[in-house]
Amino acid sequence: MSYSTSLYLTGAEIGLSLTGLVLLLVTAWTGERAARAITIAAVAALFGALVFNLSLFGQGVAADAFSGLFRSDNFAIFAKSLVYIATIACLIVAPRYFDARGEYRGEYPVLMLFNAVGMGMMVSAIDLMTLYIGLEMSSLSSYVLASFARRDGKSSEAGLKYFVLGGLASGIILYGVSLVYGFSGTTSYDGIRAAFTADFSTGAMFGTVFVLAGVAFKIAAVPFHMWTPDVYEGAPTPVTAFFASAPKVAAVAMLVRMAAGPFGGQVEAWQQIVIFAALASIVVGALGAIGQANLKRLLAYSSINNVGFILIGLAAATPKGIEGVLVYLFIYVFMTIGSFVALLMLRDAKGKALATFDDISGLSTTSPALAWCLLALMFSLAGIPPLFGFWAKFVVFQAAVQADMIALAAIGIAASVIGAFYYIKFIKVMFFDEPKGAAPAEASVSHWVVLGLSVLVISPLGYLLTPWLSDMAGAAAQALFFAA
Repeated sequence: MSYSTSLYLTGAEIGLSLTGLVLLLVTAWTGERAARAITIAAVAALFGALVFNLSLFGQGVAADAFSGLFRSDNFAIFAKSLVYIATIACLIVAPRYFDARGEYRGEYPVLMLFNAVGMGMMVSAIDLMTLYIGLEMSSLSSYVLASFARRDGKSSEAGLKYFVLGGLASGIILYGVSLVYGFSGTTSYDGIRAAFTADFSTGAMFGTVFVLAGVAFKIAAVPFHMWTPDVYEGAPTPVTAFFASAPKVAAVAMLVRMAAGPFGGQVEAWQQIVIFAALASIVVGALGAIGQANLKRLLAYSSINNVGFILIGLAAATPKGIEGVLVYLFIYVFMTIGSFVALLMLRDAKGKALATFDDISGLSTTSPALAWCLLALMFSLAGIPPLFGFWAKFVVFQAAVQADMIALAAIGIAASVIGAFYYIKFIKVMFFDEPKGAAPAEASVSHWVVLGLSVLVISPLGYLLTPWLSDMAGAAAQALFFAA
């Protein structure tokens, strides 16, 4: 493939990288004065990358760039589109939050751009070296974003914890990569698949397990979830919204491509690991959330719980299962961003966060519109019909049943009932308790727009998207393959 074609296929990443470098120079020259203008430019660049990315969808078979280091296919395009949408939404709601604290700087949107570049590389990587470079580019930006509120001790603590544990996970992945390379003789996904199909030794199995364990940390799957509640609580809320959406989509997509690609010939070697992680994440996420009083920590456990449902689709190891994963990710992004934007709007007149259940008691009286939006989001996260979150769970359970994993689907359905408890607790506190705290202050138009769009997508009207979404997710899933 020609060099110009490779540049074209990586156009979104190149465009975002160049924009990030230019905006970084602008930030250095102008300081905090141009922070909002830099944010607008970053949003425009991400929107341009999204449009360019979608223009490539369905153009034909997968095309590899730079001699087999990067692949542009329907799967990568679908996942990267979700990443860009989530990043745009999180950038739109950030300035108001940081301005209230006098902490907004131009470096924030620049870090988000470079993070998006890293996530794009993770999703499209078909070589272990490309994967690791993209992973580290995304991770390093995330560590800084977690500790962006420098005057807040909790933010600094979150950044430090994320950095230490993230470094450990990266080391685990790198060790697994070295074992995989040592026993396959190549870092190419296709080469690894061919080598492991011919000879899958004990050393190769250990390499596979180490890589999957490191990736499990990135998606906050049990038993590598311990960092999530502390980081989600301590990081600034716009950053938490970002962590719970875009990087999670990228990491899940990276995991799916690796499971279907280099490890696709040895499904039995990783399927049991994924099944365990799925069930453990569902149960631990549900039980861990029950005793939480802090709303961000509760949503952190909700995120762990949702990862478990996503992994059920992967455990099916079929194109239908991958389609279910992608449909779930699409709906999950809107549910998560909507939930965290609602938390952003829960602030009193002095800008103090209403962070606990006591703070939102009687919210239906003090801020009825916000309470009803939260009701829809919580019921959707619980998977209660007719909200769109029900469809997300339905498609992954359906894929598991079609793959003859009826016990897995049954346990997952039973465990999801536990999770409904803490989602319904939101409704009970907001609609049936007496107000105890101050009423939320008036939120900005940008917050209402993002929240409104999120609620619209997860409402029953979202089912109008199912034909289009199923076609897109199905085409994306067909771009991957499993061994027969």
